[in-house]
Amino acid sequence: MDQILTMRVFARVVEAGSFTRAADSLALPKATVTKQIQHLEARLRVKLLNRTTRRVTVTADGAAYYERTARLLADLDELEASMGNAQTNPQGRLRVDVGSSVASLLIIPALSTFFARYPDIQLDMGVSDRPVDLIGDNVDCVIRGGELTDQSLVARRIGNLPFVTVASPDYLRRFGTPQHPHDLEGGEHRMVNFFSPRTGRMFPNEFEKGDETVSLDGQHRIAVNDSNAYMAAALAGLGVTQLVTFMAAPHLETGALVQLLPEWTTKPVPIYVVYPPNRHLSAKVRSFVDWAAELFARHAHLQ
Repeated sequence: MDQILTMRVFARVVEAGSFTRAADSLALPKATVTKQIQHLEARLRVKLLNRTTRRVTVTADGAAYYERTARLLADLDELEASMGNAQTNPQGRLRVDVGSSVASLLIIPALSTFFARYPDIQLDMGVSDRPVDLIGDNVDCVIRGGELTDQSLVARRIGNLPFVTVASPDYLRRFGTPQHPHDLEGGEHRMVNFFSPRTGRMFPNEFEKGDETVSLDGQHRIAVNDSNAYMAAALAGLGVTQLVTFMAAPHLETGALVQLLPEWTTKPVPIYVVYPPNRHLSAKVRSFVDWAAELFARHAHLQ
């Protein structure tokens, strides 16, 4: 039995909290993962994991073994990365997760430059506005906008997301042009609202001008939890929308959207590359983080 493989399997089960998720992330049959853990516990003569039908939890002995194992595996990965050409030519599978609009409008259109620079990296990209469990889902890094809520994660700020208030020409023909944010609170006007994919909480629409701040929910016929759907609703004339500027800019240029209340601004949202603190920042992860930072630094609507 390969001892290093067994340690990796055990660490993955602890991190994923499930034999099934660990097996999926390791591309191994679930039976193989189960057998590896059984052999490990038999060899060590201690119980490492408590198993229920829904969840796997670690015992006190298992937690101590995981802490030492995680350090050993990180040291081994660092040693291998320092040998040969791994630093100058990063290689291997890289799992990232990116928000919907950032993926479709920013990252994916520029990926040919990433692969030209790093031809030996295989990129598996999850695309969703929903938060992910980096450790449990075995994700190397994520790109997300908004203030960080999990202070245990390591984050690198790579830009800001300014917003612009917009509506379609068809919407304005039907309902008129608002002259003040308070016009959106009643009467005929409707907002397209955005709610949290994690909590379901509706995000307020915020406006600032000098020392004056207006925060309102506005009446809405539709609210969504995906950024691409949010833009689609604006283009369909379903209401006034506060879009991230990089999403709105092409449609403002063509006239498909019209900027409203230009003297009122919305506080920009920071955007980060985030990765787990206990995961060695390998050459392949660092290559993607640095490339994404360069990409965002060059974009006029992200700074």
